Amino acid sequence: MFSSRPSWNADELAGRLEVTTRTLRRDVTRLRDLGYPITSTTGRYGGYELGAGGRLPPLLLDDDEAIAVSVALRELSRDADPTLGEAGLSASTKLRQVLPAALRERVDALGEVVVGVGRGPRQSGAGAPVDLTSLMSLAMCCRRLERVTFAYRDGAERVSERRVEPHRLVSLGRRWYLVGFDLDRDDWRTYRVDRVSELTATGHRNDARPTPDAAAQVSEGVALRVYDTRAIVRLHESAETAARYVGPTDGVIEATDPDDGTCLVTIGGDLDWVARYLIGFPMAFDVIEPDELRGEIRRLARRLLRDHQPTPVFVSPG
Repeated sequence: MFSSRPSWNADELAGRLEVTTRTLRRDVTRLRDLGYPITSTTGRYGGYELGAGGRLPPLLLDDDEAIAVSVALRELSRDADPTLGEAGLSASTKLRQVLPAALRERVDALGEVVVGVGRGPRQSGAGAPVDLTSLMSLAMCCRRLERVTFAYRDGAERVSERRVEPHRLVSLGRRWYLVGFDLDRDDWRTYRVDRVSELTATGHRNDARPTPDAAAQVSEGVALRVYDTRAIVRLHESAETAARYVGPTDGVIEATDPDDGTCLVTIGGDLDWVARYLIGFPMAFDVIEPDELRGEIRRLARRLLRDHQPTPVFVSPG
């Protein structure tokens, strides 16, 4: 209202807003407290005026920008501290309220089918660019339980045609994954969204079948399946305590007998990385397999002892 003309007479503005002048004064005070530079003058021609710096251009976002902001706010609300996370969730809700109906449906689809997974030290690098149109199409098909077909490029650069019933999208660090049932392989599979192309929604409904924990499936795949070597270690702590130090994408924790206060952790990766990862734990551990991992830990320990010898203390004679 203030930005629609240079100045307003108090009685005229109160009448336009259908409030009393007393309410108007209270509202003006509230706006000033929020930082709006509203000036007032008294007398016969007195009134209110929005000062310099009070006018802002409208916030115009195209569809892709609105979706990107919505995704970023959801990620913030999940990963940030409680205060900042709550503010992010509130901002996301307000953004949704002003979106056009068609765009709101796409944003809602993301909110319903996206699962976030906290990343570990191995997922701290750069991500892979994702086509936003494909991401949104997958989200809508997950929501509608609609089959899709696409070309998929695996880690060895082999391209194959896939017929998939999409279930969930998983956000892990800077990468996106699709969890779906592969009709030709008759099994649940995980696909990196940046490796999906030629995506087509078929219009066919998914068959009814039990669905997996999408976050757990992606986490296990990232932690183990991409590595040729796996190590099994017994940690002298409960599974609950171990989860504070072993991220979902770094290893798979298996609870054992609760009476002995230990658990088993399976970790994938080259043995040098696993050895360096383990020595950072504050609890004791035993290597179950492979034997070569013990050798890597001893080699690392010898190097640390060699590089960090105690400083000699010289005592002057007499």
